[in-house]
Amino acid sequence: QVDVVESGGGLVQAGGSLRLSCTASGPTFSVSGVGWFRQAPGKEHEFVATINCDGTITYYADSVKGRFTISRDNAKNTGYLQMNGLKPEDTAVYYCNTPLYVSSRARGVPNDYWGQGTQVTVSS
Repeated sequence: QVDVVESGGGLVQAGGSLRLSCTASGPTFSVSGVGWFRQAPGKEHEFVATINCDGTITYYADSVKGRFTISRDNAKNTGYLQMNGLKPEDTAVYYCNTPLYVSSRARGVPNDYWGQGTQVTVSS
């Protein structure tokens, strides 16, 4: 199990931007994929984006493609999700998940350990 702490959420108007951060514990971060998922009230966790261990492979949900960018800094054990052009339908609690296996043929399946998440609320 890897402990993660998400931060950077908040309340923004539609069209605004936020940058989420995910800091992970332990020595395996740099060799593990990282993913961002979100959960709206009454819904299951939804895939948003994943990135492989060295940042060369990324995947995005169609709903965020072109607006969100996932990245990572292995020296800081931190992953990021830059969110631009936010829409009210992006409102959710955003969770980071690691480790997960991300390759050129697999976007990664989240493990069962979730942090507290960070709330993103987009007003219209």
